[in-house]
Amino acid sequence: MSQTTIRIDPHVHSEASYDGHDPVELLLEQAAEIGLDGIVVTDHDVIHESLRAAELAPEYGLLGIPGVEVSTEVGHLLAIGVTEMPPRRAPLDETVAWVRDHGGVAVVPHPFQRSRHGVPRRHLVDCDAIEVFNSWLFTGFRNRRARRFAAEHGYPALAASDAHSVPHVGRAYTELAMSGVDRAALDGEAVLDTLRSGEMRMRGRRQPIPASARHYAIGSARKSGYYAKAGALKGRAAARAGVVRGAQLLADLSLR
Repeated sequence: MSQTTIRIDPHVHSEASYDGHDPVELLLEQAAEIGLDGIVVTDHDVIHESLRAAELAPEYGLLGIPGVEVSTEVGHLLAIGVTEMPPRRAPLDETVAWVRDHGGVAVVPHPFQRSRHGVPRRHLVDCDAIEVFNSWLFTGFRNRRARRFAAEHGYPALAASDAHSVPHVGRAYTELAMSGVDRAALDGEAVLDTLRSGEMRMRGRRQPIPASARHYAIGSARKSGYYAKAGALKGRAAARAGVVRGAQLLADLSLR
């Protein structure tokens, strides 16, 4: 039986992500240039540019597969192959079920890495696959930990670049071995079936340490800024509530 091997980078961000930089046209051009067969644009909690990328992909000789990196109650989840936004901040098991019900593949990216909203081990429930090689991880420790977890629990294992800009597309990718499928007849559904079956190999390398260090520094600063802003807003809300309560107390006293 003939076998077709294709190369997919299943975790790429466009400028539609809050931390992405480049339009999908450039991402697709880069993917075609370096010999990938497709990418999945998985922006954070938005899907419109991924749908556009999937529609444009054939113009670049690529497979068009939409997706999104959705925030669940306990961490991020890649919903590959869906054409609608999954519910945000829902329990992980409910989100996985939603993805499956909508014809997609539920993949846990960069698990156990809390600084990047990875799902903790204690919350990792049934899913379709686990990203065990993420090229942005600062060291190889969590990649190795994810690989051991996937092997121990029988999960298909993926590799992805997690690219946030054009030069990093394809730095890590997944090779899919597809039996009995002619390359000319390949489509997104065939890719999803192979992702579920686990007939794949991981390829790639981690980002250079300086680039990873910048990525972590930016992420840490963004997280600190978010909590500082949230704290300030909470403080202002408490102050306003105090003023209202004070005014009400004065009004009550004046009526006595």
